[in-house]
Amino acid sequence: MFVFVCAGCGAELTAPLSQVSLPAHAHQSYGNGTQLPVLMESGTFAVDPEPWGPPWRKWERIDPDEAAVRGVYAPVHALSDGAPGAFVIAPGDIRGVLLLREKQGGACCGVAGADGPNMVCEACGLLVATRIDDCSLWQAVWLAPNAVRRLLVDGADAEPLSWEELTEEGKSTPPFEPIAPWGSPLGASHHWSWSPQWEAAAGRALAHLLAASEGQPVTVADGMTEEVFQSSLDALLPAGPQERRAVLAGPGRPAPDAGADILLVPVQPQTGRTWTPTGPAASAYPVPLPFGVWLWLVSPQPRLPVPPSGRVPDDVLREPVGRRLSGGSGWRRDFDDLLPPRPHYPFRADWATFHHTLARLPAVRSPWLREIFDDLTQPMRTGLF
Repeated sequence: MFVFVCAGCGAELTAPLSQVSLPAHAHQSYGNGTQLPVLMESGTFAVDPEPWGPPWRKWERIDPDEAAVRGVYAPVHALSDGAPGAFVIAPGDIRGVLLLREKQGGACCGVAGADGPNMVCEACGLLVATRIDDCSLWQAVWLAPNAVRRLLVDGADAEPLSWEELTEEGKSTPPFEPIAPWGSPLGASHHWSWSPQWEAAAGRALAHLLAASEGQPVTVADGMTEEVFQSSLDALLPAGPQERRAVLAGPGRPAPDAGADILLVPVQPQTGRTWTPTGPAASAYPVPLPFGVWLWLVSPQPRLPVPPSGRVPDDVLREPVGRRLSGGSGWRRDFDDLLPPRPHYPFRADWATFHHTLARLPAVRSPWLREIFDDLTQPMRTGLF
C-alpha cells in the first residue's frame, strides 16, 4: 500500500492505495452528454506510462523519428509533451487539496481538465492533480508525476492474486449496462447500451487482431466473440483461403492446439501482464483483453428465459414506457417489470482506442496495414465504429 504526498511540502494527498493496471478505457470519451462512473475502484491507483495532457504538439510539428522513439509509428492528431507516468485514482481517495474552479478546461457539464492541473495542495499551493468529471468522460483524479511522491506505508507491497485466484473470484464485466444522460437519475432516464468498457477493450484488441492477421482473413469463435469482432475483421481484411484462427485462451482453459495462430488472452488486472501460453501455441500472437471482459467471453452469465415471479425489488432498474390513458386523454409514464436484456443495435468498437493502439504497434508501418490505418482516419466513413 502506498500514500502519495506533495513533492513541495510532504503533505499527504491520498488515502492508502494499492497499484493495479491502467484500464483500457482510461482516456475514453463516450457518447454525447452521457454520465460515466468513476474510472478507478476506491483504494487503487494506476500509472499511465505515456505523457498525457497539455502542452500538446500537433503531428505536423513532430519528426517521425522522434515519434518512433516515443513508440508512435503512424500519424496522430497530436502528442503530449507533458511528463509521463501520471497516477490516476478515484476522486474519493484524494486528500488535502483544493479545486480551482476557474480551470474547468473547456468543460460542458463538469470539469474536463484540458487546461492541465486544477487541484492544488492545501498546505503549500502547489499544483498537484487534475480532476476530471465532465460528461462523456470517466471520473478520475490524475496526480501530476512531477508534483507528487509515493511512499510505501506498510513495509511491503501485497502479492498479486494468481490467475487461479482471479478466476475463482469471478469478477467479470457484463457486456451491457444502463447509460444515463448527465445529471439524470439513472432509474428515471436511461437506456441500455453496450458497455463502454467493452467498446474500449474491443478497440484495443481489434488493432492487435489486424496486426496479427498479417493481411490475411481472421476468424474468431462463435458467440459473443464473433458478435464483437467478426464483422469488423471481415470488413477490414480481404477474403481468401488462407484464414488465420483467433481463439480464446487463458487460465483454466484447454490448451490451444498448434493450429491456433492468434490467442485472445487476459491481462492480469493488478500487474498488467498478459497471460502467456506454453507448448505448441507459445508462438501464437497474444491479443490482450481486460480480465473482466475475457472472463465473460469464456464464462458468459446465463440469461433468465422468463421473468421471475413476485414483486420486482426496489433497487432493480425498470424500463420507462409510455402508456395511453383510457378515453384517449393523454399518455402516462409507466414502467415495464424488467429491463430489456441487451441493446437493440450492433456492437461497435471504440474508434479512438483502436486508432490510439494501432498507431503504437510497429506492424502499422507495413504498407497494407498503413493503408487501412489511413483510410480509417475518418471513422464515420467506415460505419464500423
